Amino acid sequence: MLSDNCIFCKIIKGEIPSAKVYEDEKMFVFKDIEPKAKVHLLAIAKDHFKLFSDMDDNRSETVKYMLTKIPQIAKDNGCENGYRLIVNQGEDAGQTVFHLHFHILGGENLPW
Repeated sequence: MLSDNCIFCKIIKGEIPSAKVYEDEKMFVFKDIEPKAKVHLLAIAKDHFKLFSDMDDNRSETVKYMLTKIPQIAKDNGCENGYRLIVNQGEDAGQTVFHLHFHILGGENLPW
């Protein structure tokens, strides 16, 4: 279920434009508007939940599905030589949009 007050849910619904690179029934992937690498994509679940701690069996299947799709999406978008996958969980970790999402960064040699 999508939220009416979440920016990522609004992107999924097409209410806010995005540079979409992939979409299916479970996930939506688009380019980050403030990229931290040559390639910086955001992969978001089409089910609104904030944190891993909010997962139930259904949502864990969605996350598993996303993790199986991300390698090909990364490769198709310029990350043939590898990528970094980041998930911020909570304010202390720097999470600013409280809708579970994966940052996919690559397309260049990333500093640590």
